Amino acid sequence: MSTRRKFLHSAALGSFGTLLTKRLAAATPQVAVTGRPVVISTWDTGLAANKGAWEVLSRNGTALDAVEAGVRITESEINCCVGLGANPDRDGHVTLDASIMDHQWNCGSVAFLERIKHPISVARRVMEKTPHVMLVGEGAQQFAIAEGFPLEPAGLSEDAKKAYKEWLKKSEYKPVINIENTKSGKEGHGPHNDLGASGPWAPQRLPNGDWNHDTIGMVAMDAAGNLSGSCTTSGMGFKMRGRLGDSPIIGAGLFVDNEVGAVTATGQGEDVIRICGSHSVVEYMRQGLSPENACKAAVEKIARIKKEKAKEIQVAFIAINKKGEVGAYALQKGFSYAIKNNSEEKMVEVKSFLP
Repeated sequence: MSTRRKFLHSAALGSFGTLLTKRLAAATPQVAVTGRPVVISTWDTGLAANKGAWEVLSRNGTALDAVEAGVRITESEINCCVGLGANPDRDGHVTLDASIMDHQWNCGSVAFLERIKHPISVARRVMEKTPHVMLVGEGAQQFAIAEGFPLEPAGLSEDAKKAYKEWLKKSEYKPVINIENTKSGKEGHGPHNDLGASGPWAPQRLPNGDWNHDTIGMVAMDAAGNLSGSCTTSGMGFKMRGRLGDSPIIGAGLFVDNEVGAVTATGQGEDVIRICGSHSVVEYMRQGLSPENACKAAVEKIARIKKEKAKEIQVAFIAINKKGEVGAYALQKGFSYAIKNNSEEKMVEVKSFLP
């Protein structure tokens, strides 16, 4: 009887899941992009990154070249955001992660990489010049140097030094919702939220009033209709030494299936990893969901897992499907993404699961 009851319960859940998928597919109109190429990227830093990608796409370049060139713009900024100017881990070291994937299932990533300016380009070299997908730590740095990437000076940027010194006073961990979108003490495209549990490390407001950016993800479709994606990050500000998020993990922070679509994630990486987030969104699109509803389904899954703790974090996904339709969805209000194509260049505010 117990076995039969479990079977009936599982069958009912499966039927409910199928019904929910069908309802979601019909619930939200698809966002049609006018022509191709098109590039979308996370947060307001995506505006500048998209310009870099567009220089490639507008010349009929490949989506792969575009997503590398685009996020290199963000990696080059010397501030407490992505790249070597970013906030350090709790031991005072800046460590970088990145991943890249093309339309032919080729992919590469690096993690825990120090003193190399462009981890996204090292990730591409891993993809193209090694039999591996991921290199980490000292090995990743050795490979980068062997490939001609200069070893940058050790140390922190001036802003990061100030932020780290301030953080050391309390050494607390309070995840700040939408830190990537809040600038200079003002609300950007959405508010920040100080909800969170105490702990040994935390992103904090910087001495100049800014919040640290930690990730930019980008997906693009080129004129030939091929898809590629990239993701690069300095990780969570003041993270534990050795902490790794979703960004360099293929299938979590980034996934591309050229028959279906391309997806990247942002927010609390641990929870994106739990559900293989970007891969999950692609599979929802394969089942017929629009990009927005596919992102929504993944966010809802995280919300079910986190329960009450969902209000303490932010997770968001952006997606392009093979038709050139784009969409996104977030757990919390305040997430936005940048889009650029032949007819528009703008920020798009995203619907959220929580009000």
